Amino acid sequence: MRRLVIATTKPGKVIEIRSALGEMAGWSLEALPPDTRSIEETGSTFLENAMLKAEHYSQLAGSLTLADDSGLWVRALGGRPGVHSSRYAENPGARIQRVLGEMKSVPDGRRDAVFYCALAVAKRGKIIWTVQRDVVGIIAHAPSGSEGFGYDPVFLLPDLNRTMADLNTEDKNRLSARGKALAELRKFLLSD
Repeated sequence: MRRLVIATTKPGKVIEIRSALGEMAGWSLEALPPDTRSIEETGSTFLENAMLKAEHYSQLAGSLTLADDSGLWVRALGGRPGVHSSRYAENPGARIQRVLGEMKSVPDGRRDAVFYCALAVAKRGKIIWTVQRDVVGIIAHAPSGSEGFGYDPVFLLPDLNRTMADLNTEDKNRLSARGKALAELRKFLLSD
């Protein structure tokens, strides 16, 4: 059985990754131990941060390690929160409220946003594979939906008129930036 360590201690992210990858014969997916100390994300891009984490945690885990970095880019906010998405406020609810507060006076035609997800796989401190995917949407005026996590309740998919948090797991895995990136990861792992 081959082992892939998921470089996160966030339960929501682990569940989403396992769900998106599905059953993979010959592979065991494991999370980092909850007491694992995090590494400072000093990259200026999502891909740089994913690579930093993959290199670092693969040395600690002694195994093939998957790391990701993802976040929200909002045009009206000059690209914020960007690589600071998970640190934009002290908790998910506060992050959403901060974005909504900053977008309060932004009209409908100027609320466009992109959600990015970068993945990196490393082995013994060396990057062996990367990918970045995105999904385009708009910032809703108020949160909607109870699925997902992070900015999902305010990231509206205009073609569906639904937020990411309104989607069921199957649809989210198909449409989200992380779902698209994980589909590429699945191909990579199963081709090896």
